[in-house]
Amino acid sequence: MRSIWNGAISFGLVSIPIKLVNATESRSVSFRQIHTEDGGRIRYRKVCELDGEELTAADIGKAYEDADGSMIPITDEDLAALPLPTAKTIEIVAFVPAGEIDPMQMDAAYYLSANGVPAAKPYTLLREALKRSEKVAVAKYALRGRERLGMLRVVGDVIAMHGLLWPDEIREPEGVAPETPVTVRDAELDLADALMATLGEVDITSLHDDYREAVEEMIAAKAEGGAAVAPSAPAEEGGGRVIDLMAALESSVRAAKEARGEEAASVTDLSARKRAAPARSTPKETGGKKSTATARAKKAAEPKKSTSTKKTAAKKTTTAKKTTAKKTAKKATPRKRSA
Repeated sequence: MRSIWNGAISFGLVSIPIKLVNATESRSVSFRQIHTEDGGRIRYRKVCELDGEELTAADIGKAYEDADGSMIPITDEDLAALPLPTAKTIEIVAFVPAGEIDPMQMDAAYYLSANGVPAAKPYTLLREALKRSEKVAVAKYALRGRERLGMLRVVGDVIAMHGLLWPDEIREPEGVAPETPVTVRDAELDLADALMATLGEVDITSLHDDYREAVEEMIAAKAEGGAAVAPSAPAEEGGGRVIDLMAALESSVRAAKEARGEEAASVTDLSARKRAAPARSTPKETGGKKSTATARAKKAAEPKKSTSTKKTAAKKTTTAKKTTAKKTAKKATPRKRSA
């Protein structure tokens, strides 16, 4: 792969010569502009608006447009004279857990290649240190005339760098969240969880660009014989108001199960089950006391004593009382003294 930038990684007092290589590439189909009447190519010419002269790249320079519309010329020498320590250096400023980097800041991705045999040892040292610490390096570097922020992490056996937007380049999401207050019920969350579980996980490498493939097939068909391409079925309009969210969620779970070859009938109507479930009383509502219904049920569950058992118990109680009374009377009778 061709390098787009040569420099070094500054790791404390350690300098690692590296080459910067693009880690991504665009696979989208590009189109040209043509004149629809005769198919002629439309090209853009760079023309000076003062004298109407067409210019080449060598004749074109840079300028900053002031607030009043005047142009302030800026030369390459002006930019080179600026104190930019990261002009040829990726300067590591900190090591942080990867979770501290906001994905909103992610920009272009690059591979860092060790430049020469002497760079292999310090390159490997930094790579293994990043692996063992389970952290990423935050760095500053300069590319295409401006200083940028980057994140270094290990990908396989190489160090990759992601360009990061500066924190002040991330816009606040003002006016984006729904303004109308909405309450989400537990039953709806249960169905959403069921839908997420049914969809499951996916191997990201198995995903591909269906639209690009359709465009390529259409181009190939027209190139061979100019055959017309059959129009696809119109997509359902999205963004409309959902009348019954529960029904939409249940239908989504069924469709996902059918797509995975599972039984659609096994989808449980969680909302109905939730309505059928008895209401739970909280300690605050009952105050720790047993309800009347519970007391009656407990009393009804106790075994009833038979009539004969009651009579036997009463007879034993009467006999015990008589015996106690005789003993008491005997003790109370005074003994006769002998003459």
